[in-house]
Amino acid sequence: MSVLIRFAPAAMTAAEYDETVRKLEASGDFPPDGMDYHVCFGSEGSLRVSEIWDSKEQLDAFGERLMPVLAEVGIEPGTPELLEIHNIVKR
Repeated sequence: MSVLIRFAPAAMTAAEYDETVRKLEASGDFPPDGMDYHVCFGSEGSLRVSEIWDSKEQLDAFGERLMPVLAEVGIEPGTPELLEIHNIVKR
């Protein structure tokens, strides 16, 4: 079952986000298998991330690689919101 995860860190800048993505891409961990959508949005210093995953298991596997990178960059992700998806409509 597909899941939606929403990260709302207390504070995240564009530079921190971009550095995280660069590090994950450099290690071959981004984009990860099972992630269907990834969006970063919000205002500078207050960015958020939402993702749609094929399964919670794939999300959890990526989380093991993601968390050390977030700590290295200095992003405290907080407690993410995880929701099961009922329906997806694509255009």
